[in-house]
Formats: sequence, C-alpha cells, structure tokens
Amino acid sequence: MNRKNLILTVITVFTLVSGRAQSNLLNAKTPSEIGVKTAEQEAANRDRPLPYAYVDDRDMMWSSVVWEYIDLNERLNLKYYYPIHENSTSESRKSLFSTLLSGIMKEEGEEGQITEVYDDTYFTTKLTKKEIEAKLFRIDTTDAGKDELNAGNTNIEEYITRTEINPGDIVGYKIKGVWYLDKRQGEMKFRLLGIAPVSPDVQTKGRSDIEVLDEKLALFWVWYPGARQVLYDMKVFNPENSSRPISFDHLLNAKHFNSNIYREENLYGNRDVSDYVKGNALFQVLESNRIKEAIRNKELDIWNY
Repeated sequence: MNRKNLILTVITVFTLVSGRAQSNLLNAKTPSEIGVKTAEQEAANRDRPLPYAYVDDRDMMWSSVVWEYIDLNERLNLKYYYPIHENSTSESRKSLFSTLLSGIMKEEGEEGQITEVYDDTYFTTKLTKKEIEAKLFRIDTTDAGKDELNAGNTNIEEYITRTEINPGDIVGYKIKGVWYLDKRQGEMKFRLLGIAPVSPDVQTKGRSDIEVLDEKLALFWVWYPGARQVLYDMKVFNPENSSRPISFDHLLNAKHFNSNIYREENLYGNRDVSDYVKGNALFQVLESNRIKEAIRNKELDIWNY
C-alpha cells in the first residue's frame, strides 16, 4: 500500500468512528439538527458487529460454562448503570437495561428487535411480552377503589397505584458464558451466551404491609448472540474522549467489567458457590477467585510438557 492510499484509509477510519458520536454537532444551526446525519453518513454507519468465528466442536480442546455476577456498585461497572434518567441525556445514550428493554418491546419485524428472551438460564422457557411486563409492572387498587368497584363505579383511576422496575432499580447483571481452548489458535477464548438484569422483585417493591426480603431476582435472560446488533448500535459514554464512544457489545465481549463467578458447570448439578460455601462471603469470593485461576491455568498447561 502506497503512502497516498494509507492516508486515505486512515482518514476514512477516523471519519466512520467520529460519525458515531453526536453527529453534526459543530455544524448544526439549531439544536434540532444535532444528531441528524446526512445520507452519506447513514450509509457509512450501517455497519454490524464483528461476527463470531465458526468454532467446530473438534477444535474445542477444553471448555467450561460459568455464570458470573456484575455488581453495578463497583466503579468499573457504572457505565452499564447510567444514565438512569433518560431525559437528562440525549436519545443516543441509554443504560444497558433500557437498551435491552427497548429492543425487547419493539413490535415483531421492527428493526432492532430482540426476540430470544427466556425465563431460565438454560434458555428452555421462552417469555412473551406480557410475561415480561408482569415482571416489570405491578398495579395495586386501594380498599376504597375496591369499594367503588363493588358499587358499580368503573372510573377508579385515582385509587390505582402503579409500580414498575426502572433503570435505577437494577443492581447488577448475571451473565452466562463459556471458556474454551481453541486448539487451532492455541489460546483461551470466552464466548458470552446470555445476560440477565437483576433487580428487587416488583411484587414487593415499595410495600410496607409485608416483610420484604433482601432478595434480588434475574428479571429475564436474553440470548446474547441474538441481541448483539442492538447492543452494538447503542454507544457508551467514553470519559477519556467523548467523541469516541464505545458500544455495549464491544465492552461485554472484551469483558470490560468486574465480576465474580457464582456458578460453574460441575458434577453436582451446576450448583452455586453459595450452596457449598455457606454463610461466609469472604470464602465465597476466594472460591470464585480459585475457579478463575483454574481456568487461567488451563491455558498455561497446554504449553507445559
């Protein structure tokens, strides 16, 4: 490649990357023109996430399925939590939960729809939109409202309280993935399979009439390969350079987060760490770290004779 072609290539790359930030920001004559792309920019930005390479079963020398928990209280993980109030930022910025939910709730056939949503971590029970909404919303009718209904009055809107799970209620994410040794390339790799937002139970949120247990539930499991395009299109704020945002898909595939392994594929029915290391959070963290080290050592072992 000669010098001229090299310069043109570099300019093209920087133009494509810059187009992912707030496009037309410096050229807008009115605020409504910010983010409005030209036809050329739209055509250039119709890119897709880098597809996963095909891996034959015979190329997997060793593999192990693990489940991890991403705690959103940790500083490195805050990019998956914010913004919790979408009206405080531009429409091009959403939290990970809002991004997933907007893709799930889109109409069938609409661009950017996420269809593979399940109730369990093994992806056997598929959820409908109504079943997902039942996990996110709760409607309560006061006693006075019930009296009005019994009296035949159907206009009881003032006696109804609606409770929902908001982005600010999400406390973490559970992820499922597989570590495997690719014998063709002689290296350890990770493939993300599923992701689930974790929050308090909507049925107990804000209730004072019952004893609320400090229990956090996985709302639903999203089959990750089927959600990559949606997560790729949504960009995450880059604190080092706001004109170079990064996508959720890039961050998750690069494992750019802090997490603890809470379960691994094992002989005992894939039991959780908390099932056999009981009542001691420190020992549970140490066991999680032991599992991580065992996985890392597998890659080192293939080079030892």
